[in-house]
Amino acid sequence: MIIAIDGPAASGKGTLARRLAAHYGLPHLDTGLLYRAVAAMPEVRAALIEAQRNFARRPGGAVLDGRDIGTVICPEAEVKIYVTASPETRAQRRALELAGRGERADYAAILAEIVKRDARDSGRADAPLRAAPDAVRLDTTKMSVEAAFAESLRIVESRLSPLPKGEGQG
Repeated sequence: MIIAIDGPAASGKGTLARRLAAHYGLPHLDTGLLYRAVAAMPEVRAALIEAQRNFARRPGGAVLDGRDIGTVICPEAEVKIYVTASPETRAQRRALELAGRGERADYAAILAEIVKRDARDSGRADAPLRAAPDAVRLDTTKMSVEAAFAESLRIVESRLSPLPKGEGQG
């Protein structure tokens, strides 16, 4: 089982991916960490795409989160979730995260960066940020972490159980 979780920065995709991986006993890969580590050099990106696909093909599956998992890396994933939230909510989350680590958190600057990054990620020619056509959209703007996790579990379970109880039996 491959679970692909995409979405913009600070939408909650990483938190949900880690929790889903733990819940199902699957390995997790935060693909954003890979790209940040190599500054997204085109030659390295090509190698990373294959490495991510190999990670996903592990026996038993995996959970991957990023911006192009369901559209480029694993379009065959059984479960695709596109996590989103309003830019204001995402900026507030990022500010709280930074403050929690003792770092300076300028909400206005964070919001401006999120809006700028969304435009850049959505408008890029190579693997733009967008939901896969068959992804389930999950807007976490007004959700607690627990509510978002419960909804993501519901989505995964619904994708793994194609027939309602009683159908196809007997």
